Amino acid sequence: MRRLTFLAILAVFPAAWLIQSAQSGPGAATITEYRIPRSGSFPHDPAVSADGTVWYTDQANSFIGRMDPATGRIIDYPTPTPQSGPHGIEVAADGYVWYTGQAAGVLGRLDPKDGSIEEFSLPDNASHPHTPIIVAGTVWFTDANNNTYGRLDPRTGRVKVFTSTTPNSIPYGMRAAPDGSIWIAMLGTNKLGRVDTATGAFREYPLPAADARPRRLQIDRQGTVWYTDYQRGYLGALDPMTGRVREWRSPSGSAGPYGIALGTDGRIWYDEARTNLLVSFDPRTERMDTLRIPTSTAVVRHMVTDTTHHIIWLALSGTGRIGKLQL
Repeated sequence: MRRLTFLAILAVFPAAWLIQSAQSGPGAATITEYRIPRSGSFPHDPAVSADGTVWYTDQANSFIGRMDPATGRIIDYPTPTPQSGPHGIEVAADGYVWYTGQAAGVLGRLDPKDGSIEEFSLPDNASHPHTPIIVAGTVWFTDANNNTYGRLDPRTGRVKVFTSTTPNSIPYGMRAAPDGSIWIAMLGTNKLGRVDTATGAFREYPLPAADARPRRLQIDRQGTVWYTDYQRGYLGALDPMTGRVREWRSPSGSAGPYGIALGTDGRIWYDEARTNLLVSFDPRTERMDTLRIPTSTAVVRHMVTDTTHHIIWLALSGTGRIGKLQL
């Protein structure tokens, strides 16, 4: 079932502060924070359009937010289903903005031209959609609660759901690889999963440590899968061609590595959820440097890179702010 709703919008102008710059490592970086004026806002995931427009999910208030980085102006759009709990968000090549309504069992598609939102209902075995990505016009998503992953064809509204091979594997972060496949971080196991988008077939790649718990991941141009091991406090890299896994302990140890992004500076950036630190890792030198997030208690659950403007956008959950990491 689908529903199309045209929505009223609320526009506000947040203040922005330039707070801190990196003090070590090649290529200084700065963080700018943008306050979201709506009371009780909880930005969960960010996304960025081709023109640099920033989108985010306000999970607590069930809004999709849109920010103009040039002016700091925010427009937010209420989701058609109240208390839908929007979680993940992604911008498709055609400009449409997709999000997962985790609390309502829907996928939403927002038209940036007029703010209208169309919702797509999901079956019971995909009732808590988590992370979305778009591959060749098809929307793929994970469901951490139901041990499933699935795909939606927007042209027909047809949904196909697949069950993960390992029970209680908690399919979590999801990204597309250069070869067209999809990789999933299986938070309930010590495994990464590869999905064949043509068939939906799933292959597991066990990590060496039995207590590893990969949460989010990114894939570079060579196909290397970079992941954050939330449980053990490591950054990891899997070479799918050989199965080789390399690991580097996070500077603060078991500090909950979480959101991760590939920087245009050649470094891997990720968040230590328990320390308020961003970590940069240079694969060439294997050097790690840290940069403190200005507002304390921020948890970066997801990060997204604007390759055109050399920016990584951060959803600073728990602070009501969006962060801009200028590389």
